[in-house]
Amino acid sequence: MVVDDSAVARALALRWLSEEPGIDVVAEAETGRVALALVARAAPDVIVLDLDMPDMDGLTALPELLAARPGVAVLVVSTLTRRNAEISLHCLALGAADYVPKPSSRGDADALATFRSELVEKIRAVAGRGQKPDIVVPPRLAAPAAAAARPACLVVGASTGGPRAVMRLFSQLPASVLRRLPVVVVQHMPPIFTAVFAEHLAAIAGCEVREAEDGEAVRPGVIHVAPGGRHTGLVRRGADVFLHVHDGPPTNVCRPAVNVLFETAAAVYGPAALAVVLTGMGRDGLAGARSLAAAGAPVIVQDEATSTVWGMPGAIAREGLARAILPLDGIAPAICVFMEGGADD
Repeated sequence: MVVDDSAVARALALRWLSEEPGIDVVAEAETGRVALALVARAAPDVIVLDLDMPDMDGLTALPELLAARPGVAVLVVSTLTRRNAEISLHCLALGAADYVPKPSSRGDADALATFRSELVEKIRAVAGRGQKPDIVVPPRLAAPAAAAARPACLVVGASTGGPRAVMRLFSQLPASVLRRLPVVVVQHMPPIFTAVFAEHLAAIAGCEVREAEDGEAVRPGVIHVAPGGRHTGLVRRGADVFLHVHDGPPTNVCRPAVNVLFETAAAVYGPAALAVVLTGMGRDGLAGARSLAAAGAPVIVQDEATSTVWGMPGAIAREGLARAILPLDGIAPAICVFMEGGADD
């Protein structure tokens, strides 16, 4: 179901989606109130929900749509403004599956093509939630003694469904652990959104959170969030480790890319890196997980049952690269286990 007050935007979305095999548009609505009147009868698997609408906007309609159609995946769409970034993150906290940034101008052909591609890709990804997996990978946690070194850095990667998962993870990590570890997070997000996300994460984690800046030294007690549209990696100079933020080509069509962070973490920290891969579509992080595993560093991935999309963590689990496959609420305790179970550097 497509919900947008703009008739032009709805017509464009309907034309795009009608050309996609396996996707059927069962309803369209110009406001949240109309969508509520239609949702039970239309029974959509996915709702594409615009934020800025008269009468009843997307933020107001979201919880009512989720209540009226339990299990539906909602993708919120909005233009890239700070206000809409704030609202989109609020929607994710309320239960939206993900967001898709709208191009600011319909005259920009490249931006429209990117929006179409991302919209279709995310519809297909979130529509697959709850399907029976082809390969069942049982949860597991290796013995703490398997860690060769006590972690000296925590690197985290996430995509679809990630903002909510990242915030939950850091709300559960004890301050005593965060004070001992520098942390770098790659969350697939556009510019503007990452700055707002860092502010929200700071309020939850109870420690300093900031967007990564090139040349900045990493230090315990600080969470660095990769800025939207830029890669963030790590480099060692002497005894210190610094952030390397740059505009290199996209990796797995992603920038920032989890692979860039993980591969540099493996090179800089070796077995003393600790990696976590949370919910997300695609395979970003897989090549980096290979580098980490080859260096002897543990990789923890979120399990399928608690992931919005089990693409990124699933790819790593299926290759046998995950030291632990755990539900979201089991990951913070596992980090504590690795912190206490490894040998000193």
